[in-house]
Amino acid sequence: MAKKSAINRSSFTEKLFDLIINILMVIVIIATLYPFLNVLAISFNDSTDTVRGGIHIWPREFTLKNYETIFGYGNLTTAFINSVLRTVIGTVIGLIACTMLAYAISRKDFQARRFMSVFLVLTLFFSGGLIPGYMLIRDLGMINSFWVYVLPGMVNAFYVFMIRSFIDNLPISLQESAKIDGANDFTIYLKVIIPLCTPILATMALFISVGQWNSWFDTYIYNGSNEALTTLQYELMKILQTTQVTAGADAQRMNEANRQMVSPESVKMAISMVTIFPILCVYPFMQKYFVKGMTIGSIKS
Repeated sequence: MAKKSAINRSSFTEKLFDLIINILMVIVIIATLYPFLNVLAISFNDSTDTVRGGIHIWPREFTLKNYETIFGYGNLTTAFINSVLRTVIGTVIGLIACTMLAYAISRKDFQARRFMSVFLVLTLFFSGGLIPGYMLIRDLGMINSFWVYVLPGMVNAFYVFMIRSFIDNLPISLQESAKIDGANDFTIYLKVIIPLCTPILATMALFISVGQWNSWFDTYIYNGSNEALTTLQYELMKILQTTQVTAGADAQRMNEANRQMVSPESVKMAISMVTIFPILCVYPFMQKYFVKGMTIGSIKS
């Protein structure tokens, strides 16, 4: 009887714990989704009406004018193509560079392993600064060049250490067996290491691609004067600045109809949706690898 009572108490405690967890998860989901839905609603709401406030998750006066304003600017197509190219090329080249370096410093027989590891750690704490960085890029001849988006950020020390931690947790016997079968280091890297690193590669690909997609400051510094090389984020930033300046002038001298066209709040939200939409499309396909890659890659042995 006492045993049955203990089982019932345990079952009640588990159900209470599950209920609390479910309630907390619902709160977290609402807290996560509400800002996104609010931004989406404002982006589809009339600009003049948005100024009144009080919009939550549904537009009060539905309109597409905010998106028409954004896509009405010139050079947006070229900027979008440049952003896609820098994201794809930058992600592929970044993954190749980081995985090859991570595999090299994971090998205990690599003589420069300690030096390379210390060198990479230093880059996490120190940088050359903006002006020396600009002078270096200028001397390398990459001003007004597409490759300035890809080559300078090709190796990221944090990503290298994450991949190396993942490789360190793979059985060393796999590499030894491949070597006995006659495989060289490059074959082991290509046919043994890379196929087993799919979770961490997917995670790092997401990190790199998001960073590449959202970057605009390097465009401003190095390619701002060349419209053929500007990126989507940079053009959207210019649109937002133009809208804000125009709205400030409108407040003093323009009529209500024109003010509606340049009100910055809804345009800002529409720009936010344009920038995050591609990432939202990609993330569901990467999510299953993302958790596994982060947890396994974080194990230190």
